[in-house]
Amino acid sequence: MSLVAISMGSNLGNRLSSLRKAILLLKKEGFNIIKTSDVFETPPFGVTNQPRFLNACLLMDTEINPADLLEKLKKIENEVGRIQRFRWGPREIDLDIIFYDEKVIDGPSLKVPHPHMHERPFVLIPLKQISPQWVHPILKKTVEQMAEDLHECDILRITEL
Repeated sequence: MSLVAISMGSNLGNRLSSLRKAILLLKKEGFNIIKTSDVFETPPFGVTNQPRFLNACLLMDTEINPADLLEKLKKIENEVGRIQRFRWGPREIDLDIIFYDEKVIDGPSLKVPHPHMHERPFVLIPLKQISPQWVHPILKKTVEQMAEDLHECDILRITEL
């Protein structure tokens, strides 16, 4: 079994419902979800002229390889209702592989650990709740240490997932 962290985000439609539906679909696909973070409302990243996001992270174990996992996540995004728009644009749901054990993957369609996770409060703050001691295999820092390196940001805890 491999331990995987998934980051979830939504800023269109019923954001909380989209996050919860994605979790139900992950369970339906047979994934064993070990922990979920709280849900945080966060400002948009990159393209800032759009609605605020709801973000959360989850830990799960899996026996499938990272490429197949990515394919399943994209399928779930489609089932939740994601429409492809433009990079960093609004979305109904976004599911990203943040880490997959301590693997480093640098492929054209998949990079693990997520290459910008250490810069993104909307990933690190929820991830810190569920996996504070995971060590980034390239940066050699824990999630807790990476979160401490962040600047103050406008993130609000909303609810449990």
